[in-house]
Amino acid sequence: MILRPVGVVRSEITTPTFLPFGDDDPLARTKKARARHQRTKTLILEVVIDPSLDGILEGIEEFSHIIVLYWPHRIPEKERTLRQVHPMGRKDIPLKGIFATRSPARPNPVLVSVVRLVERTGNVLRVEGLEALDGSPVIDVKPFIGIYDAPENSVFPDWLKRLHADLEQAETGPG
Repeated sequence: MILRPVGVVRSEITTPTFLPFGDDDPLARTKKARARHQRTKTLILEVVIDPSLDGILEGIEEFSHIIVLYWPHRIPEKERTLRQVHPMGRKDIPLKGIFATRSPARPNPVLVSVVRLVERTGNVLRVEGLEALDGSPVIDVKPFIGIYDAPENSVFPDWLKRLHADLEQAETGPG
């Protein structure tokens, strides 16, 4: 199998935030994650598609949101051998298998994000909500189509609901 990048991310984020394990307490981890989450939600960065792929983006601007698949190029190889992590590094949540999480420490660390498409100018997509490092190789871009990409009656585990509530708490009050 050969995978070739179709573009690159241009971002002000230059330092990886991935910490699968840590000595800090769950509250400190939650506060750090909450601050990063809030900042990322409104961060606008660029997905620059290889100019030699002329025409490949035609019509993408008709969509409000897109799916960006990218490679976390700064995750060390040794961390891609992890089999289990505490979700978001929180030791108050039991270990889960990598495939039961969104951890970037994966055997093949293809990351997927649904982001708002702010604008397209030629081969450059300005997007909101992508937490990717500057220089991250882009593997693919697809339109987000809610009727296909958001299945009805999805079920989520309680630990994930708790993580989401903790991240969103900043919008409703201190935590």
